[in-house]
Amino acid sequence: MLTVAYDGTAYSGWQIQPGRETIEGILNRCISELTGETVEVIGASRTDSGVHAMGNIAVFDTECSIPAEKFSYALNRRLPEDIRVQGSQEVSAAFHPRHCESRKTYEYRIYNAPFAMPSKRLYAYFTYTPLDTELMRQAAAYLAGEHDFKSFCSVDTQALTTVRRVDSVEVREEELAAGREIVIRVAGRGFLYNMVRIIAGTLMEVGRGKLPPGRVKDILEACDRQKAGPTAPACGLTLVGYEFLE
Repeated sequence: MLTVAYDGTAYSGWQIQPGRETIEGILNRCISELTGETVEVIGASRTDSGVHAMGNIAVFDTECSIPAEKFSYALNRRLPEDIRVQGSQEVSAAFHPRHCESRKTYEYRIYNAPFAMPSKRLYAYFTYTPLDTELMRQAAAYLAGEHDFKSFCSVDTQALTTVRRVDSVEVREEELAAGREIVIRVAGRGFLYNMVRIIAGTLMEVGRGKLPPGRVKDILEACDRQKAGPTAPACGLTLVGYEFLE
């Protein structure tokens, strides 16, 4: 099992796509070259194009003699500098990261200032419109718990059910020299396609004063994607942690 961090800017997401560079594709290529085997990893989270990760999980089978804990060192010599394995360990042959009870934590970062900051452009969404974080916190409180999140899911989803459990949604702000960064931190047992980015887009509409906080409850109950806010751009989203609960 690998814990994988990456800057998703240059990639078309996690999952292999014909003619496109993806995180999964590069891992498969590098591991296969290292082991001399044809290896295909299984990822815990199929992050979208432009989304970053500090701790996505990938597993694979191998008969290679390299000790499990040394795979991280060997792979990092082959991987591009925007992908790094943070740790490697042996797991049961029956282990499948998407079939285990787990909690994922995402952060969506918003750079809120009069002018954009070039060094933030790849890792935070910029808006010069002031955002009321207290209103955003009030709205976020409606999202915790088990709900039907159909309103917060892309219409292209292939999920069998849109019911998900969100453990927490927090909104905090960090003061910077030339503005502030607002962080929306969402932890849950599973997420739908674009769910966190739609949550972020909706909370920003509340922060701008375009929606009252209580409207989020109505949006949940409507089960209608058109009722929620826009899908926030991918650059602000990072998968920061993955915890197995079994």
